[in-house]
Amino acid sequence: MNRDRAGSPTGMTGCTLEQFERGCAGRHRLHDVIAYWAARKPEAVALLNPDTGRAVTWQEFDRAAGAMSRRLAAEGFRKGDFLAAQMPFSIEHVLLEYGCFRAGVIHAPLDQRLPAVEVERAARAIGARAILRAGDTDAMKAGTEAPCDEVNEHDGAQVIFTTGSTGSPKPALLSHRNIACQNLCLGTAFGFSERGRVLVNLPPSHVGGQAEALMTTLFFGGTAVLLETFDAARSLAAIASARVTLIGQIPAMFHLEWRLSDFAAYDLSSLEFAIYGGQAVAPAFLERLAAMAPRCGTGLGLTECAGFCTYVTASGPLEGVGFDMPVYPLSIRGAMHEDGSAGEQLPEGEVGHICFRGPQTFLGYVNDPESTRRTISSDGWLYTGDMGRRGPRGLEIAGRHKWVIKPAGYQVFPAEVESYLCAHEKVQACGVVGVPREVFSEAIVAFVERKPGVELDAAELKRHARGMASYMRPVRYVILEPGGLPLNRAAKTDYLRLQEMAAKGGGSI
Repeated sequence: MNRDRAGSPTGMTGCTLEQFERGCAGRHRLHDVIAYWAARKPEAVALLNPDTGRAVTWQEFDRAAGAMSRRLAAEGFRKGDFLAAQMPFSIEHVLLEYGCFRAGVIHAPLDQRLPAVEVERAARAIGARAILRAGDTDAMKAGTEAPCDEVNEHDGAQVIFTTGSTGSPKPALLSHRNIACQNLCLGTAFGFSERGRVLVNLPPSHVGGQAEALMTTLFFGGTAVLLETFDAARSLAAIASARVTLIGQIPAMFHLEWRLSDFAAYDLSSLEFAIYGGQAVAPAFLERLAAMAPRCGTGLGLTECAGFCTYVTASGPLEGVGFDMPVYPLSIRGAMHEDGSAGEQLPEGEVGHICFRGPQTFLGYVNDPESTRRTISSDGWLYTGDMGRRGPRGLEIAGRHKWVIKPAGYQVFPAEVESYLCAHEKVQACGVVGVPREVFSEAIVAFVERKPGVELDAAELKRHARGMASYMRPVRYVILEPGGLPLNRAAKTDYLRLQEMAAKGGGSI
């Protein structure tokens, strides 16, 4: 993607603060989006369940969200209360959350796979007034109280628990304004539109399923095609039957679909755009993605930024994770100072902390001011926890700050080693961690998932790694079967599990 003189990606017009404030003024609160489109195209379909064929028009959506807000009031919910929902991505769940937004109740979707003890722990963390599960809304009493008209765009709207790939999940509170700004930027970058049909098959507990896929579709007046839970075959069938135009998934989901023996039999001709995010991928992945849809996109996405915050698009293989928007600028900075102020801005090409500042920055972690203080500087810079550099291709990720490996005094970011190993023609995916080493502090261990139908051994990988600096080369390779790389609940590489596996493999080296 090229950049214009102002520093913003060319072709991405309309994502300035002025455009967000003025051009989208009527859609800064999430429930206003529904009223906005209900007034303009009441009979058009807003929500569609491809499994049951149930469709909800904008007018029906607006009325149902209003009725749900009154039911919440009748149950005793008030503005600022938290409601936890452990429900599939059903139409009923969407109506519930938009009823929450309208009533000023903060919606907290929880992973359906969480055991009861973790659900209770999550609910306690945010002080949830109640936990709702599938079917619970049917028993709620009708209400007559008018929706809260005191909700403003700066109020909390939704809590998304971070995935916990490098630590315990934390409840990130997103405002209406955070999400709406992300909707404008993501939709502009990746071509969301009124005529679009977007498959929503990520978990409802994930920022990708909520703010990115569902809410961006609704912000632009498109149709959200909802799958209650992810299934590879049902996802492809939904694309074919509902004539889906855009799909956004994490790499593991694409792999599961491509591995289906009858993948080629599905009619995917309606697809215009395919988006991936969440982790590094091999060149072969990008080739498959480019064959699936005429245009592809990716970028950096974070819960604390309400979703995507950099963007890159192409009609072929993608490079890097793209560029920021003027409304939400990126800065590579030094570590946060002891007084809480942001570190100095670093020169282009130098690795530092990836930071953002602007209307997408979340309100903070619920009931955790210390973690919030360590994440948002006193002068407003969000420290993402990722390290990277800015170059001609935009943002390049080096790795997570807390997962830096230090062999022989050098600083190695796992993402750089993973990217190099993934370029091997037989490698499907890779995860790299460090383990204690008696002489040189840490050693690099690479867990490499081979592609189906090929043989791969450590000797081949060692030869391939000769192209890296010697201190970056793994000292141990663990070859995994296809699908063997451990993933967390968000289907991202589970580095905590990899560290456990590396430690059991022999401890110090």
